[in-house]
Amino acid sequence: MSCGSAQPLFFQRQPVLALPVQRFLRLRLEAALENPRDRALLVWPTVLGAPKLRQEFPGGIPENVILAHAVKMLRDLGIDDPQGSWREGIARFPETAEQGDTGFKPHGDWGSMGPLVSLRSGVALSALAELPADESYALKAGLVLFNSALYHETHDALEAVWKDAEGGLKEGLQGLILMAAGYHHLQLQNRKGMKAVWEESLLRLAPFAGLLDTPWGRVDHRDAIQCTRERMAYLKTGTEGFEALWAMPVPRWEMS
Repeated sequence: MSCGSAQPLFFQRQPVLALPVQRFLRLRLEAALENPRDRALLVWPTVLGAPKLRQEFPGGIPENVILAHAVKMLRDLGIDDPQGSWREGIARFPETAEQGDTGFKPHGDWGSMGPLVSLRSGVALSALAELPADESYALKAGLVLFNSALYHETHDALEAVWKDAEGGLKEGLQGLILMAAGYHHLQLQNRKGMKAVWEESLLRLAPFAGLLDTPWGRVDHRDAIQCTRERMAYLKTGTEGFEALWAMPVPRWEMS
């Protein structure tokens, strides 16, 4: 995985999410990161907020339709009981859905962001679905989320590893977290924020020469460092606008 021209869906400007939506997404991702089986919690918002289904069933999506659309996603996670998974998810997180005239609607806390919640949940689910449920899960989750341009979610994944790390590993993970934070600021087009965290990221990562050894493998971030340096050089010119920043290569991390 390296810098390249292929752009992930979320590698573009993003809206600031309302606080209830941020909380909604964070709680489900945290559960999915702590227990790989809980990746199923990302299935339900993916289905409930899907624009085509919402258009077809404006009064609420019937439960049987929800389950039918969830079957394949759940099977990919090794879950063969859609109804049980659905009811467990609603019981744990009642703010997932509310009853409508003909079925279930996204909870009112989603506001107008239903399609974005659906898409963001779906991309996160797709990124996490094929990861092995072993000791490397959290670190690899951080990598695949970063490569999906889900930079805020990358922070959550790597923070779980960072908290238990020590020494050089802790410092290197902090550098990667800060790199992801800078790209999150880019998505919000916060010039001051991205510059500040990228400066610290590059400083912390400098001793590793783009290769961070971990107990689960080596994180190769050499090309991502180059991508970030190119953007930092542009920011230091004082040139206004974000078009050039988006046109530069997409950063990626590789596990070896």
